[in-house]
Amino acid sequence: MKTLVVVTHPSIETSIINKRWVEELKKYPEKYTVHQLQEAYPDGHIDVEKEQKLIESHGNLVLQFPIFWFNCPPFLKKWLDDVLTYGWAYGSHGGDKLKNRKVALAVSAGIKEENYNQERKYRHTLAHLLSPFESTFLYCNANYRSFFAFYGTENEPGENVPGAENEQPSSELVKSAQDYLKFVDNL
Repeated sequence: MKTLVVVTHPSIETSIINKRWVEELKKYPEKYTVHQLQEAYPDGHIDVEKEQKLIESHGNLVLQFPIFWFNCPPFLKKWLDDVLTYGWAYGSHGGDKLKNRKVALAVSAGIKEENYNQERKYRHTLAHLLSPFESTFLYCNANYRSFFAFYGTENEPGENVPGAENEQPSSELVKSAQDYLKFVDNL
C-alpha cells in the first residue's frame, strides 16, 4: 500500500527543504501520495470525512512540516484536532482506524541540531519537543516510528532572510531528500 505524506507548510513556495522533499516524493507516485493541506484547503475548512477516507486508503502515514515556534504549523494542529476524532481514531464504536498504522514525522528545523540540547539555549531536544505527536499516535494505538529531521537552515534564529545566501548547497539538499526517502521506505 502507498504511503500518505501530509504536508503542511505555511509558505511552501519559498521553502527550501520541504519543497525539495515534496519534489522528490512526487517522482514516485506509485509509492507516495503527497497531500498538501494548504493547497487542498486554501480557505482553511477541512473536509474531515475526505481526510479520514484518504488515510484509510493508504498504509503508512507521514506528517511533513517545518518546526514552527517549536511546534507544528497551526494548520496541522487544526487538521489533527479535526481529523483524529473520537470513534474514528480512538475510542469505542470503530475508533481504531489508526491502530497499528505506521506513523512518522518529517520535519525541517531551522536551527542547528546542537542547539536542540538540554544544555544549550533552548533547553530541549527535538525529540522532546515532538513528544506530543508520539503521545497522540500512541493514544490512537498507531505504530509511531519517530521522526526524520533536517537541521540548520538558519545561521541564528531570527536572522533568516529569504534569498540565495540562505539556500543549502544543492548536494546537501539532494542527500537530505535521498535520506528522507530511505526513512519513509523503511517505516
